[in-house]
Amino acid sequence: MAKRFFLRAFFCIASLVCVFCAESESVFKKELQREFVIIDSEHRYNLNPFTATYTNDARVLVGLYEGLFSYNPLTLEPEPAIAESFKISRNKLTWTITLKENLTFSNGEKITAFTFQNAWRQLLDPSLSAPFASLLDCIKGVEEYRTGKNTNFSSVGITAKDDRTLVLKLNGPTEHLAKLLCHHSFSAYLPDEPGAYSGAFVLKELTKDNIVLEKNPKYRAKDTVPLSSIRFILSDDREKNTYMFNTGKADWVSGPLDSNSVLDSSSLSVSPQFGTEYLFFKTSNGVFSNPDVRNALIYAAPIEELRAGSLIQTNSLVLPLSGYPEVFGLPDPEEETALALLKKAGYGESEKLTVKLCLIDSEYSHSQAELLQKAWEKIGVETVCTFLPSGQYLDAVEKEDADIFSYIWIGDFADPLAFLELFRGSSSLNVSDWANPRFDALLNEAATIKDSSKRYEKLAEAEQILIDDGVIIPISHTVSLNLVDFSTVKGWFSNALDIHPLRYLYFVLPEPYPNLVMAK
Repeated sequence: MAKRFFLRAFFCIASLVCVFCAESESVFKKELQREFVIIDSEHRYNLNPFTATYTNDARVLVGLYEGLFSYNPLTLEPEPAIAESFKISRNKLTWTITLKENLTFSNGEKITAFTFQNAWRQLLDPSLSAPFASLLDCIKGVEEYRTGKNTNFSSVGITAKDDRTLVLKLNGPTEHLAKLLCHHSFSAYLPDEPGAYSGAFVLKELTKDNIVLEKNPKYRAKDTVPLSSIRFILSDDREKNTYMFNTGKADWVSGPLDSNSVLDSSSLSVSPQFGTEYLFFKTSNGVFSNPDVRNALIYAAPIEELRAGSLIQTNSLVLPLSGYPEVFGLPDPEEETALALLKKAGYGESEKLTVKLCLIDSEYSHSQAELLQKAWEKIGVETVCTFLPSGQYLDAVEKEDADIFSYIWIGDFADPLAFLELFRGSSSLNVSDWANPRFDALLNEAATIKDSSKRYEKLAEAEQILIDDGVIIPISHTVSLNLVDFSTVKGWFSNALDIHPLRYLYFVLPEPYPNLVMAK
């Protein structure tokens, strides 16, 4: 990401080329298009855009639904999608968004500004507890409405003036709003008619082994969508997945694979992701509301051993973007300091501390738990471990009686706020239950700053508060590994969010090998 601003001119040109490619029928040959096969990991898919949180879900949802804005597949910059244009008032507190004309869902129902107003009202319903709802807190009255403090939606700054005009009234300038509105949670969606789709594809089949999408004949830009169907095969069998790719039975493998068995190494795409693996404390759990207790365990944690084997080790939460200041990160392990903090909190030989650890049931997690157990035993702390299947883990974070959990969080938009929002006191994404008024104030202050470097300074200051308060133990920044047949597949670009909009994918004839003479 450090190259992003140096390459801005190139990206602008490339973006124009990309848009031209996507919007021109002449670029792809219809006779070459066939069913596109993707192998994804086994997962209990949630295809409700309001409540889906996994990357696997998002990969399908970006094909089924579309919002006012969507990601450019190359640059990840927001581009108008259902929106035709938008205007920002001089004081930057009002966004007026004009929708394209004659838009419909796959069932024929019209897509209008009222569609978004009604969908977002249901998204913000306190009884739903939608995970990404708080991202709209930048809009006037949203936080009060979604938390039940105010039940009058008419006081919320989301107004459909007519079929094509949506007006958003903001609490303060929000430079990143268009990026937020690319998220699948804010798509054109009919909650009472889940079979109505606003995206380039419709859902044809959903089983435990397959997901099949077919081209949406009522999509606003149907003539620019090359593929007639996409099949997701759900498999965790590394050898089988790799074999299917090697034999041409799969075009893209995003699930488990054996990289050593890939016949064409140029098909492997390995890139840093805008994501972080970290452990976090549930700060509402009794003694763990005390930062001294949390920091005692952090000072005693075997940080180097926990990070061993990670490709991109990290000491902080946010993957540094260009211009984002470096934060101090976690302190070096010090057993003396750990013991002193425990004593200060009232723990010692007569009063032992017990910490409950809850992790995904995997070989990796078991090794992490063993490292922590041994390290904390040295300072007189007992560790009790619970391991849950990956498909149940996220739901258990809010319900399980444990003090420390593990997360791998992939940012939903390329901004530090994509991570820091998880710890805002009122955020619907805040599962740590940590709240710090100074942290929240810095996020609010940053939202009003137009200068990106000064805004980043405030966000970095907030991140430092989070780390100093002993809420998280950062482990590594994640890496995305994909296997794509680049010789025949176009419209797929490596990017930090590992987002690849399905509507841009198409097939071409493979280029001939150099110096190869074909027999007549």
